[in-house]
Amino acid sequence: MKKFKPQYARILFIDKKLREGGYPNCVTIAREYETSSRTIQRDIGYMKDMLRAPIEYDETKKGYYYSETEYHLPDIGMRESDFFALMIAEKALSLYENTPVYMRLKNIFDRLISLLPEKITIKTSWLDSRYSFLPERRTTIDAEIWEILSDALRLQKTIRITHRSPGKEKTKREVDPYHMANYRGEWYLIGYCHHKKDILKFAVSRIEEAEMREKTFEYPSSFCFEKYMGPNFGIMTDSDEYRVVLHFDKGSAPFVRERIWHSKQSIDVNNDGSLRLSFITNSIIEVRKWILSWGAGAKVLEPEFLARIIEEELANALKHYRS
Repeated sequence: MKKFKPQYARILFIDKKLREGGYPNCVTIAREYETSSRTIQRDIGYMKDMLRAPIEYDETKKGYYYSETEYHLPDIGMRESDFFALMIAEKALSLYENTPVYMRLKNIFDRLISLLPEKITIKTSWLDSRYSFLPERRTTIDAEIWEILSDALRLQKTIRITHRSPGKEKTKREVDPYHMANYRGEWYLIGYCHHKKDILKFAVSRIEEAEMREKTFEYPSSFCFEKYMGPNFGIMTDSDEYRVVLHFDKGSAPFVRERIWHSKQSIDVNNDGSLRLSFITNSIIEVRKWILSWGAGAKVLEPEFLARIIEEELANALKHYRS
């Protein structure tokens, strides 16, 4: 997949280089911006024909320049609120600071900001003291492994990985990578496992070795990440679906009501301030962890086997405090 670089961003970059007075040409601009000289040539033609930019070519210095030193490109169409949104989005990158893609995204933001017209002079220092993003506890990802997975995903190449499951031995597998997903600070690789003959999820932080094979695979048109995940309640899913009905007491109900926990949830508020939350899901493991986080504020009404699991878990936890 080719890098997405909007034309207007390139035009701003060309404008900047012309203002520097170094007589840049298509080759030098293209090399610095990491695109083709033909693309830059088209952009310069667009600037001359459509924007009426006074661009001339100096045969002696083999480069372009503005024949009118006071020329300005038309102002960028960005409102103050749009600019603040851009700044806040940049701060949100801190959520992925430990991932290999962080610096690339940061560089894109820095380049975009540097290309904004000088007329945008909004004071932004207050953002640092008034907007914060508290990150999830993240796993550590090997940058080299990330690059191999990313390249294999892009080139549709089979990979050979050494994966370590919690409490289990390491296994070597060949996988056709289909998708990458981030959930609560962990990246997951979703792909077809040649050993299990099934589409599985692999936590990237547990992949200790990765090698891209020469063999390519055909990306299945039938695969859709949303359909694959189904009515999930997290990243871990089962083959079966269950109707979950939970009772939350009066103290917990306000906190439950203020969030959407499931895309197809249903909430019924009782006269005493408590409520019932119900949804269909294939993520019983994830639901179990979530219910336990509410302590005595939550009670499982359906399914019965989940109620028994929660009861047993709480009883075992209580033993630690009674021993």
